[in-house]
Amino acid sequence: MHPPRLDEAAEVTGPAVAAPPAGGIRARLSALKDSETAAAVSLGAAAMVSNLVAVGFTVVFTRLLGVAGYGSLAALLNLTVILFVPGYSLQVATARAGTLGRLGAGRELAGTLRRWTAHLLLALAAVTVLAVVAREPLAALLNVDEEWAAAGVPATAAVWLLLCLQRGLLQAHRAYRAVALSVALEALGRLAVALVLVAAGGGVTGAYLGTGASLAITAVALGLLLRRRLGPADPHASQHPLRRLARAAGLPIAALTLVAALQNLDVIVAKHVLGEDVAGVYAATAVAAKATVWIAIGLGLWVLPEATRRLADGVDPRSVLVRALALIGAVAAVELAIYAAAPGLVLRVAFGADYEDGAGVLLALGVAYALLACATLTVQYLLALHERTFVYALGVAALVLGALLAGAGSGGLESFAAIVLAVQAAAAAALLALAWRHRPASPA
Repeated sequence: MHPPRLDEAAEVTGPAVAAPPAGGIRARLSALKDSETAAAVSLGAAAMVSNLVAVGFTVVFTRLLGVAGYGSLAALLNLTVILFVPGYSLQVATARAGTLGRLGAGRELAGTLRRWTAHLLLALAAVTVLAVVAREPLAALLNVDEEWAAAGVPATAAVWLLLCLQRGLLQAHRAYRAVALSVALEALGRLAVALVLVAAGGGVTGAYLGTGASLAITAVALGLLLRRRLGPADPHASQHPLRRLARAAGLPIAALTLVAALQNLDVIVAKHVLGEDVAGVYAATAVAAKATVWIAIGLGLWVLPEATRRLADGVDPRSVLVRALALIGAVAAVELAIYAAAPGLVLRVAFGADYEDGAGVLLALGVAYALLACATLTVQYLLALHERTFVYALGVAALVLGALLAGAGSGGLESFAAIVLAVQAAAAAALLALAWRHRPASPA
């Protein structure tokens, strides 16, 4: 996705065309570069890069690990995404509080970030020890044999918390390009490190641990960037405790946990109720179908702070949601056209002939996850408006999805896909109705 091209209009006088005003083209291009649409597009483009790398990740490891091995890796990754929700929620709370000026600025904010980092590193050490001790029950919960990979799941989620706090501060300062770059580089790092570990004989465990290593590298890079932007920490500045921010993140944690369940529950349940090979096929097909969801996550990094800013200024923020939905709709239209025309070819070329059995459900899953992408953007918008009632709709949808999928094992892939599509459609319709009917009022 690229910003629309601007051509300088020229006034025709006789046979010749008048030259544009000096600096006119540069001025307009500069304005476009700094526009809100460009910011949204940069985050969406970064999410698209991340999505393409994720598809590449699946292409590579479906071949290296085989159908059963990839099924185990997918279960580990989908649980990780659900555990990422507290990090996303802290990012939401950080972006919102920082946008409204509640976390200070400059050296004061640098001191706050340094204290938050120290606390999270201590938590990481404690979580890692506990996860190593409990690695056997963690592996049993996921129905996988890779105990050390299962032990890495909680530690990976802890590193993610730090990275999300850093991104939230960058969002609040409208450093969207830095956030976008970090999203793209994190995805590339995950693929590169995982390949190295698998080549060294790490198997499924090595492929999974590449995710945590990439997050750690990205967090170090953003830490250095924020230190350069904010300057040295002021030891006498006002305190902004992390626990206060976590309390403020209660609503986002609830909302985004439910969104993550809607996004990942099907792959986790498939590992338990479908055959091992069928679950692997379903997992790979779901990855191909989720392109719009990952792009929506990138756009959501723009939707929340910009809707918050409009709300604080007393301006109707619904134009932010409309613009984001239009962008995701354009991407979804292209994706679904490809899946309708050649689903078997997509899966065969991407993942190999062993995964072509998913062709019959690729389009249905593509539509389902496009609807989830719209729901994801709407949730970010409703969080900016401090709306709460939508959480009940998400909760009902997640419970219904889990209950229906648990009893759908005998129906195979088609039954799974039909349930996912029906639940995602109902959830998206309910959320969009709530968002459009809600008349926002400026916060105190």
